[in-house]
Amino acid sequence: MSTRLFGTDGVRGRAGAPPLDTRTVRRLGMALVKALPPNGGGLRLLVGRDTRESGEQIERDLAVGAVAAGATVVSAGVIPTPAVAHLTRSEGFAAGLVISASHNPFHDNGIKVFSGGGEKFTEALEAEVEAVMADTSWQEPDGLAPPVPFIDEDGAYLAHARRALDGQFPGHARRIAIDCANGATYKVAPELLRGLGFEVTAIGCEPDGRNINLECGSTHPGRLAQLVVDEACDLGVAFDGDGDRAILVDAGGRLVDGDAVMLLCAKRMQAAGRLRGNAVVATVMSNIGLEIALRDLGIGLVRCPVGDKYVMEELLRDNLSLGGEQSGHVIFPDFLYTGDGVVTALNVLRVMAETGRTLADLAGELKTFPQVLLNLRVRERRDWMTIPEAAQAIADVEARLGGRGRLLVRYSGTEPLLRVMIEGERQAEINAWAAHIVDAVRAAIGE
Repeated sequence: MSTRLFGTDGVRGRAGAPPLDTRTVRRLGMALVKALPPNGGGLRLLVGRDTRESGEQIERDLAVGAVAAGATVVSAGVIPTPAVAHLTRSEGFAAGLVISASHNPFHDNGIKVFSGGGEKFTEALEAEVEAVMADTSWQEPDGLAPPVPFIDEDGAYLAHARRALDGQFPGHARRIAIDCANGATYKVAPELLRGLGFEVTAIGCEPDGRNINLECGSTHPGRLAQLVVDEACDLGVAFDGDGDRAILVDAGGRLVDGDAVMLLCAKRMQAAGRLRGNAVVATVMSNIGLEIALRDLGIGLVRCPVGDKYVMEELLRDNLSLGGEQSGHVIFPDFLYTGDGVVTALNVLRVMAETGRTLADLAGELKTFPQVLLNLRVRERRDWMTIPEAAQAIADVEARLGGRGRLLVRYSGTEPLLRVMIEGERQAEINAWAAHIVDAVRAAIGE
């Protein structure tokens, strides 16, 4: 068995095939318990899942392994990822397990693990689990996998999420359209928003095990955007399959991504004295426009690799209060150290209420800079700065950007590709600069 199991967001793969076959999942359940520190009274684990048809069987197999290792396992059923993170921390579970492949098609699935503090497992903890998995001195259990005892925790999560609105209600934003991606938010999101007094039009709320993310949700927001316009809604919210991120739509049907959400929330939090450290965490994929807009407000931007767990690590390290990804994962550590699409939407509504401004007005303060991304297939991964022509081209471009743009040169983690990304004020200009760098590298190591 390969010792490498965890990727950038837990264990991910095709349901029924390694690493999501019965044997590996049961072994993972046992390994998690073996790797967790004992607490004297027996470990309690909480499991939640999205709506994929493979979810319940994976849940059962995980529980078989964990119980065989001495743990007690209960299931919250279909529930968003952030709900599992919150409940794990608030109800004293040793760990929370989420069975989901987020925005992937139904035939994929995955397993995410949260610590007792409601944080995603660090790479160090993942390595410990992988080491236990690789130990051949023990064997995972065989036999049938019975259903996991169910506990209804929807109400506890909804009470927690309501805190994000802080009692505010935007009088000019009463009509909301939401797309639940036929995923984990299909029950809780409509119930929460309607319970708060909003008029809600909901789509993507009829899961059948196979239609999760199918032409809907945060990766396909076109239908929601049209619905917002057709129904004269004040805004729309598109969740992904497991509910840890959201893409918003303003009243005109225009998309509002994570960068715009971070800017409008950071500005308001700064004004209210709630932006700890006066800085925001974002990944290398966030647009330079966000960095410049924050700089103009006197707010710093901390960059990190792609992946919300890296955002979380930076937030924890510097005790900051806002971070996220352009894709819609936004983390408010005062609520959770993981993205929560519902909490993100409520925080935006709170800003609208406190400022009396529309979403279009607030999001319009972000000037998104044009971007170009070129890929070059290479025959070797040589340090491009040791190629004189490439080093000179890169230096020339950085000088021309002059702090009003961004250059990112990196190798792909999975393919023999060099990626050159430039953001700047004029599309034709950055296109030419990117091509110049690629040509310089191609002459030395291109295929």
